[in-house]
Amino acid sequence: MNFVFNIIGNVITIYYFAIIIYILLSWFPGARESGFGQFLAKICEPYLEPFRKIIPPIGGMIDISPIVAIIALRFAQAGLNSLARMFG
Repeated sequence: MNFVFNIIGNVITIYYFAIIIYILLSWFPGARESGFGQFLAKICEPYLEPFRKIIPPIGGMIDISPIVAIIALRFAQAGLNSLARMFG
């Protein structure tokens, strides 16, 4: 059972870093239009979109929804770690 929890935990960690890289790409002109940027958009946007619908940008420009999405992902990982300790 721990094997399954470890795999899921690793996938969540990789996804966490993918979101951070996707956010950082917005700081570089044209980076999101690259092949790598489009790949990250395909895997990150479906997760980020519900948060963007709930949390509007601050001042019309600063989008804090990815921060909230990352925090939610970390809470999910902490819950998964707790379950792993319960069953392991």
